[in-house]
Amino acid sequence: MFEGLSERFDKIFSSLKRKGKLTEQDVDLAMREVRIALLEADVHYSVVKKFVADVRERAIGIEVSEALNPGQQVIKIVNEELKKTLGEPEKLNLSGEKPRVIMFVGLQGSGKTTHSAKVAKMLRHHGERVLLVAADPYRPAAVKQLQTLGEKIGVEVFYKEGVKPPDLAKQAYDYAKRAGFSVMIVDTAGRSQLDQALMDELQAIQRNIPINEILLVVDSMIGQEALNVAEGFRDNVSITGLVLSKMDGDSRGGAAISIRSVTGVPIKFIGTGEGIDAIEAYDPSRLSSRILGMGDIIGLIERAEAAFDANSAKQAKRMINGQFTLEDFSDQLKSMRKMGPLSKLLDMLPGDLGKAARQVDPKEAEKSIKTTEAILSSMTPYERRHPDVLNASRKRRIAAGAGVDVPAVNRLLKQFRDSQKMMKMVKKTGGKGLSGLFH
Repeated sequence: MFEGLSERFDKIFSSLKRKGKLTEQDVDLAMREVRIALLEADVHYSVVKKFVADVRERAIGIEVSEALNPGQQVIKIVNEELKKTLGEPEKLNLSGEKPRVIMFVGLQGSGKTTHSAKVAKMLRHHGERVLLVAADPYRPAAVKQLQTLGEKIGVEVFYKEGVKPPDLAKQAYDYAKRAGFSVMIVDTAGRSQLDQALMDELQAIQRNIPINEILLVVDSMIGQEALNVAEGFRDNVSITGLVLSKMDGDSRGGAAISIRSVTGVPIKFIGTGEGIDAIEAYDPSRLSSRILGMGDIIGLIERAEAAFDANSAKQAKRMINGQFTLEDFSDQLKSMRKMGPLSKLLDMLPGDLGKAARQVDPKEAEKSIKTTEAILSSMTPYERRHPDVLNASRKRRIAAGAGVDVPAVNRLLKQFRDSQKMMKMVKKTGGKGLSGLFH
């Protein structure tokens, strides 16, 4: 659902990556593009205004990092501010006397019934004994739908024909208490639009039984109208959390970004498809990475910052200028080791570069790195700093010490010189064309 927005952000960040240093004009131009992208994605204007202002303030006052380029620094700021906008994750409140009650509310077609069953299955998987309550006698086949879902997931469904929803909820609660259920989930009726009759019924249910959570299911496909729906329910019922349904659709994604900030109500779950398992607990970090279209590049940046010290940053600067030595090469390999297994690092790469890199066999790559480390360790510090002195005699000694043949040493030297050329290309192009290196 964030494909269009992700593409816009990628273009903005790509232009920044080519900059050696960010000026205030660069930041203003980028923030103008970010503002347009968010508005076109249907993000609420007040959220866009605050978000852009906060990012701009931090980006202009940013301390220049020798380890990260300007584009990476701005990505990191945007990611952090986006997570703030998306809000903190909050777990379901399942404290207090059993049965703990969760009531699902929302308009018709939002996915209340389906998500009632999805959460029921999730809780059952975590050891809860769950009772589903069919409190929507108005929509044709609503009760039957919940009964079918309940049978599919192995959860009992409570329903009595001709009983009004507030009374039904009370009878279900008394039954759940007697029968030893730990959680009771109430699937309430919806309407095609907000009306007082619906709110009166929900308020009556709320008066009849103690409720731990009132979760509003909002169709993320309806854009900014989702904000009006959320505010309408919030002003009439004590909503404790939001469930964003149809997040796998082709909407522009504005509701997901805006709704927490505008309503003040935390998002607790995201529906990612029609399947009974297609639901996940809300995680702002994962959603932010998805919006930015960056894989887990933020995690990769954080690992790099933790692994590379001040001396490594100076070495990185020499590397990017194509001026590094085999001594620098050896030190950088050691620093890279601190970032974790190679297979994990490849999984964190974004976009086309990540797709290309993941075609590499991690085991073969790991073996190659160990061979490289052995060859470098067999060299003297002087030889690593001055690789041009490596004549045939020195190469034979190095090969013997590393347990390899001389051609392996020659291949490493060729790779080293190729790396110098590659780094110069990276500096000129901002990384474009690198995917070809992995084929």
